[in-house]
Amino acid sequence: MILEGKQLGFSYRHKGSFPVLQDVTLSLRSGERVGLIAPSGRGKTTLCKLLAGYEQPDHGQVLLDGKPLSRYRGFCPVQMIWQHPELAIDPLLQLKRTLQEAGPVEESTLHALQINPAWLNRFPSELSGGELQRFCIARVFQPGLRFLLCDEITAMLDQITQAQIWDFLIAEAQKRDLGMLVVSHNHHLLQRLCTRIIDLSI
Repeated sequence: MILEGKQLGFSYRHKGSFPVLQDVTLSLRSGERVGLIAPSGRGKTTLCKLLAGYEQPDHGQVLLDGKPLSRYRGFCPVQMIWQHPELAIDPLLQLKRTLQEAGPVEESTLHALQINPAWLNRFPSELSGGELQRFCIARVFQPGLRFLLCDEITAMLDQITQAQIWDFLIAEAQKRDLGMLVVSHNHHLLQRLCTRIIDLSI
């Protein structure tokens, strides 16, 4: 499969008319791990939102195997994991309900992510950022997942947790032939994880 953003342009209306992205084109194939690097404010997160369908471009289009991503119903094959898990999870839901939002998660996935079964009955405020991020990752690993957009997902975590999460993601991506877009300011991390790197500031 191939995920494509073609000549994407986008502006946030409440921030004025200055475009965040202008004529950006990017492609990501199954099995690829593409790094995305650029200074803050250059539209990395916005590009991920467009590719995942959270925002619609002012011009250009997002295609999955040549068809508009907007045509897909139900679980979207393109999933985004955010930098701040506490903002991506409903604070009023027990974490077992958070996991169930997209569909059932395999026990093997929970085990591989080192999710303690006792955490399932807790609320987000009772867990650390690293523990919450494991839940955010687990819930996107549904059978229909084809592309994973990782937006600075370990930037706020300790080095041990970072290593555990990336080991899991790379292993699963290889097993499932997933395409991954990895956003980071850490060029050394991208060199280690990715098959190629795109600099959005160029």
